[in-house]
Amino acid sequence: MINDIESVAWASMGHAYGPADDVPQWLRGMTSPDSQVRDKAFSSFYGAAHHQGDVYSCTVASLPFLFAMADDPSTPDRARVVALLVSIGREAAERHGPGVICFDINGEQSTAHEDTAAIMRERGEAFVVYACDADAQLRSAAIPGLGLFLNDAERAVSVLQKQLEAEGGITERLLVVRTMADLALRLPAARERARAWFDALADGVEVDADIRLAAIVQRARCVPESLDDTTLPTAIELLRQITPAPRHDNSGGEAGSRVPSGPCTCTAEPDPDPGVPAHVAAAFADLERRGRVHAPTTSLLETFHEALDARLDDRTALLTAQLRSPDAATRYDAIDMARDVITTWRGDHTHLIGLLAECLLPHDPYTSAAAAEVLGSLSTLAEPAREALAVYVTTHRTTHRPDAWASPHAEPRRAHQQAVLALAELGDERAQPGLLTALDTGVDVWRAVNAAGRLPQAAAELTPRLIRLLAGIDHSREWPDVSPTAIASALAALGDRAAVPALTDALQASAQHKQWRTVAPLLKAIASFGTLAAPALDLVRPFADIVDAEVRTAAAGAIWNIERRPETAVALLTDLLDHSRSIDVLNVLSQIGPPARAVLPRLRQMLNEQVEQNMQNEQNGLAVLNDSWTLVRVASALWDVGGIGEAHLVVPALLDAWNNNDSTARHAVACLNRMGEAARPALAHVQAALAQPHRGGHPWGWGVACDLEFQNTCQSVQARLEGTGTIF
Repeated sequence: MINDIESVAWASMGHAYGPADDVPQWLRGMTSPDSQVRDKAFSSFYGAAHHQGDVYSCTVASLPFLFAMADDPSTPDRARVVALLVSIGREAAERHGPGVICFDINGEQSTAHEDTAAIMRERGEAFVVYACDADAQLRSAAIPGLGLFLNDAERAVSVLQKQLEAEGGITERLLVVRTMADLALRLPAARERARAWFDALADGVEVDADIRLAAIVQRARCVPESLDDTTLPTAIELLRQITPAPRHDNSGGEAGSRVPSGPCTCTAEPDPDPGVPAHVAAAFADLERRGRVHAPTTSLLETFHEALDARLDDRTALLTAQLRSPDAATRYDAIDMARDVITTWRGDHTHLIGLLAECLLPHDPYTSAAAAEVLGSLSTLAEPAREALAVYVTTHRTTHRPDAWASPHAEPRRAHQQAVLALAELGDERAQPGLLTALDTGVDVWRAVNAAGRLPQAAAELTPRLIRLLAGIDHSREWPDVSPTAIASALAALGDRAAVPALTDALQASAQHKQWRTVAPLLKAIASFGTLAAPALDLVRPFADIVDAEVRTAAAGAIWNIERRPETAVALLTDLLDHSRSIDVLNVLSQIGPPARAVLPRLRQMLNEQVEQNMQNEQNGLAVLNDSWTLVRVASALWDVGGIGEAHLVVPALLDAWNNNDSTARHAVACLNRMGEAARPALAHVQAALAQPHRGGHPWGWGVACDLEFQNTCQSVQARLEGTGTIF
């Protein structure tokens, strides 16, 4: 039987892996006594049959084989097999439902999710067996299946209730409580009994505090109306009861400090692979670090925050308890939860910012680095933490070493760098010594380059170093260790005209090696200096004839900014409009403004075509996201070039783009702000955007800095239009 299933599964996967004759051996790798062979087999399965968590026809074909492995007590890594089955089943259950149509990688309609969900529920009783096994790892892997795959609500509730009584480990007991909530959310018939069970656990004076807290949290998740004035205080008190007492240490923490001094322990950072660029290695290290969980309550508290949702006062109170916990692990894991609240929801987060600043402890670089990184992502919202960041950086340099940025010790170095970067985001000159150390020593210089442009007041010190760094770039390499694009951007932001010759030299070198991906940003950097870049004009002109449209557009923009002759630039841009509806072309036309009036007929034509295309897409049920980007740029250019006479076309187009794609809102509002009184028909839209509690107008947002800019622009439009009674 297993061999037959292997053949079927491999036939489905053969195109990805090779000849069908290899199939049995490959699948048997999952049961190999050699752990390395098993690791490779599981990795291959995830890569082909469960790629990014999805489900395919080959996944369905593999299920009988996986269940055969899970049923066999002699199978190595049974828990891993069961966890794989649960992952497959969860994806299928979440994707399969009334009216849901799935497609395979070839674009053909697929029943893989429906078939998988049916098989998993047919085998639901198998998860009862796995959940009662003597192996705690197997039980942990199987317990979620009880909530996902048992369709008899009464049976499932009874099994979970008995499972809680039978379990001795806290991890498994918390998992049982969560699984009951999963069941109640999936099967309405289970909700009443689950609610009563949660109530009994939450109110049980003899029930362990961690189970009581779990019951409160999962009840809130299933029954939001159960949240009342007593819920949060009770939860915080239970959290205090189950939080480990801090260990005594001699790390130098001050007695009586508001935040306990115990450091958060962590796994030692591995030495980076010398063959991997530093910024790439750091990116993967950051991803791995973000996935770590340090406290046993973390998953539960994350769920509680999800249940509290928009109750920002309650969430702030909960985070206050977490960030001031006597347990360092609890404090550490709360840092990222605080980030989520601040970056997702608008409001006054001064208190949370202050709590994050209190996590900048010199004796605990692991926690300090995490807090500083979050503060650096908050733009000007981090202002209340400015002095704490400066004190942390200064203390490091005076007590650790003056060149703390280049410390040989990984964790103190990362903590110092993150604090310096957060200061730079605030434009604080006290970040300068760290950035100069980076540029002088070459240690993690890629981090410093991106921050250097934030300190224009330090241009005299930073510009020569950035010029030297740019001159040392090997433009024959497709991916240099330090991005020339980032250096060019920093030099443009600093605005020191001494950078123009260096940018010109880099432009020549990039063109010589046909690095067109770098040429366009260099041209834009040169353009940012305007007429001060006149010596570069003769070098820039030939790029307007390059085949690459992005380079041609950047060259046209540079020519305009340097010599300010619209007749030359507009002719170049008009030709590009006829062949490519590049957003960059439209942006340059917006910069030129009224002197580009010759393109008005073409812009009106483009606007009408785009509006008609959007309407047609909507009627056909097609996404209009990308089209909306073009629409908002065309409309903006039409206003900037044509002015008040185009307002009747521009405002509806901007609102159309905004309605179809929230991500265009910043650009739509920026144009509305330039329109003055002519933007009055959009006032209600602007008011609604300001009233939206989520950053960016939706739960995913677009970052704090962009949202703050968006709010400021909306407030400017609103203040102007509400302050006058004129009707447009």
